[in-house]
Amino acid sequence: MDNFQHAGLSIDLPPAQAAAESRPLPRFNREASSHVKLAVETRRFKKARQWMAMPEDDPPKVAHPVDDDTPLQRQTKEAGTRPKQKQSIFDTLFAIPAPLKPIFDRVPLLTYPANDLPLRSPRKRGENVLHVFTTLEDARTGRPSFNPACLKWQAYLKFAGIPFITLPSTNHASPSGALPYLQPAVSLTEPTKQPIPSNKLKRWIAAQNPSSTPHKEPEDPRHEAYASLLDHRIRRAWLYQLYLNPPNAPLLHTLYIIPCSSNPLTQLATLHSLRHAAETEILKSNPASTPPNTILESEILADAEEAWEALSALLGEDEWFSGAERAGWFDAGVFGYSELLLGEGMGWGENGMGEVIRRHGNLVRHRERVGGMYF
Repeated sequence: MDNFQHAGLSIDLPPAQAAAESRPLPRFNREASSHVKLAVETRRFKKARQWMAMPEDDPPKVAHPVDDDTPLQRQTKEAGTRPKQKQSIFDTLFAIPAPLKPIFDRVPLLTYPANDLPLRSPRKRGENVLHVFTTLEDARTGRPSFNPACLKWQAYLKFAGIPFITLPSTNHASPSGALPYLQPAVSLTEPTKQPIPSNKLKRWIAAQNPSSTPHKEPEDPRHEAYASLLDHRIRRAWLYQLYLNPPNAPLLHTLYIIPCSSNPLTQLATLHSLRHAAETEILKSNPASTPPNTILESEILADAEEAWEALSALLGEDEWFSGAERAGWFDAGVFGYSELLLGEGMGWGENGMGEVIRRHGNLVRHRERVGGMYF
């Protein structure tokens, strides 16, 4: 091997090639010969540089290569070079098999139209709908609800002259968790309206037609005392008579258990829940003289008897309570209990409070007056 030096590089050439390079050139134009020799040496020098592959001799990299790909192609390339995430065991277990995946990608194959509303849903949304505890038959005929709170609002709406229809419902459907509630009528200008719970219903009624609002009870402390008789003593007696008195168990089952479910286990659970709620409510309002966690039937009925006697004295010979010219809020509250305790169709097994009311003729006439004029 002979050594060849050019531009500061020492290159070993094969013997044959070195001999050929050292041969004397024929005699012709010296200038042409020097050009040829320079071209040959330049070619060998380039080959030698490629053989040595020095790092600093690599071609420079372009900082920003020109990319003619579309955004979709670029995203596909990036997705292909991105490292795959490790799949969890849930992804592996519930992954759709590859042969079936194209089928699922086409789902839904067919979209069905929306279901029709239930038959008991109001078809005429231009009417006010009061959702109460009642039956389908009683709702169609507009008969009184079998729940005192619902019947009170049902009567008060009639006193105010506001047209409405009733619809069977449950506490679960109410926005406040308790019945009743009102679904106002809709119009072309107001296609949707929020339901009105019972704690806002009185204000809504007053805003509909102020001129026809029922009589407003005077702001008298005595009136609040009489109202508490309905909310406490009479209500406690109602809860005991309907929910806890064994002779009235069939009536409770008919009104509140059967409409909930036909499953015996569900009915048993509902019965236990209702009775537990009634016991808790009664125990909370027990007077201080009653032993703890004790429900005394005689005490409850005695308090209710005193309350009805006081209401009879308040009414006196007047047609409506508080001496008003027309029925008002307090009349609706009294009618909510008297109608259900004196009505023939309730089917009471034992009705102690009904016997108490019958002793007061003015209360009986009050109930008949409201029923005859508004129901």
